[in-house]
Amino acid sequence: MGCWQRLLIFGGVLLRGGGGASVPLAGSRVLVCRRQLSGADSETLKQRRAQIMSRGLPKQKPIEGVKQVIVVASGKGGVGKSTTAVNLALALAANDSSKAVGLLDVDVYGPSIPKMMNLKGNPELSQSNLMRPLLNYGIACMSMGFLVEETAPVVWRGLMVMSAIEKLLRQVDWGQLDYLVVDMPPGTGDVQISVSQHIPISGAVIVSTPQDIALMDARKGAEMFRKVHVPVLGLVQNMSVFQCPKCKHRTHIFGADGARRLARTLDLDVLGDIPLHLNIRETSDTGQPIVFSQPESDEAKAYLRIAAEVVKRLPPPLE
Repeated sequence: MGCWQRLLIFGGVLLRGGGGASVPLAGSRVLVCRRQLSGADSETLKQRRAQIMSRGLPKQKPIEGVKQVIVVASGKGGVGKSTTAVNLALALAANDSSKAVGLLDVDVYGPSIPKMMNLKGNPELSQSNLMRPLLNYGIACMSMGFLVEETAPVVWRGLMVMSAIEKLLRQVDWGQLDYLVVDMPPGTGDVQISVSQHIPISGAVIVSTPQDIALMDARKGAEMFRKVHVPVLGLVQNMSVFQCPKCKHRTHIFGADGARRLARTLDLDVLGDIPLHLNIRETSDTGQPIVFSQPESDEAKAYLRIAAEVVKRLPPPLE
């Protein structure tokens, strides 16, 4: 075995265990241990690493009854990801009434689906002890927001969050769904990686505003999905332009065509543009998403076009 070297900074003096001169340093207190590995130890460590790497990624297991999973993600919060996920789910159903669509909210810390879909209450349990999704506007919905009080913060560490995600993925009775739209939390952390590695995902939709700050994180989100072998279907440029309701003047508040430039850089498609419009915000806040409540509006039609573009790019469904 190799020897241990102890570095102790105490009272402004560095004491080196195992021989060596003392060196005066700043008056702070730190303890650092450094291990020198022998040749045998180093080889053992290499073998252990190789053994761990050989296990590979967790084996993906489909969600029972679900043919295709579409994740809606963004690198940064506040870019309209949940609004896009809700209206995408409704647009998928509106474009083809023969398709059954579900909506899963895995944003444990900030679930938005209950309010946007005008749903409250706790899920009932099936005979097999699985949670039954709540239903509104023809969309089956599940969210952590159904399991906690609306105003209660979820103050959980990582392991508890991952346990909750596992339950949302595996302990819900979805019945038979053609599409399950998953509203992901912002960022590229444990939840995104866990979902991507544990279930087969047909494709990811990245939502961003045209603003440079948002695009930096959107790029990270797209690259993360590529690293875990999830197809990126394209980008949605949200809040692309504001049109004054009185004079009709158009203003690019967050910049113009930033998502299109990023799409070219990443060799991706722009699935569509969603304007910054009062109706989208108001209908979301009142729990009557614009695709449902104002299906003939220009804003709703933009979501319908995006849903059609998503379907075009999906691989064949699981049977």
